Amino acid sequence: MRRTPLHLLLLRILGPLAILAGLLLAPPALRAQGVDFSALQLARTEGALTLDYHARLTLSHSVEDALHRGVPVYFSAQVTVLRNRWYWRDERVARIARNWRLSYQPLTASWRVSTGGLAQSFTTLAEALAPIARVSGWRLLEADKLEAGERYYVEFSFQLDNSQLPRPMQLEIGGDWKLGIERTLKVE
Repeated sequence: MRRTPLHLLLLRILGPLAILAGLLLAPPALRAQGVDFSALQLARTEGALTLDYHARLTLSHSVEDALHRGVPVYFSAQVTVLRNRWYWRDERVARIARNWRLSYQPLTASWRVSTGGLAQSFTTLAEALAPIARVSGWRLLEADKLEAGERYYVEFSFQLDNSQLPRPMQLEIGGDWKLGIERTLKVE
């Protein structure tokens, strides 16, 4: 079949429009969640190196749906303090981690945040995310472990810990379950 110039013109116009429509109508699973830091800073206070951060957490629809169905979600913040060395790999001075468990209690319609052996209940999801998204005065290292005249830096990461989810959910988790951020800060 021989194509006329009108057919070619329609293919040139409608082809890119069809591709654009497919991209715009793609499932939301292709979008990633986010962590936006409004503050992330180190300070030397009371003889220690401390970290303060304030973040805005955006959970995807899939994560919120799993929470409402009773699946607990885990968050992890990890800090590594390193001493800069020119002759060898940088020396790890300390590694500190905090983990939070966020769950929904359907019988009481409340949210529960647990860290270590402590737990606290909240009435809304936004209130429950607040202690996870805002930490101040987190003691990383005693000041006497930092040698004078040496250069130190901190690698910070905050993420949704998918390894703590139930096994069936770990198999095919899409991009909307990825939540995390990594930053490097210079100790002054």
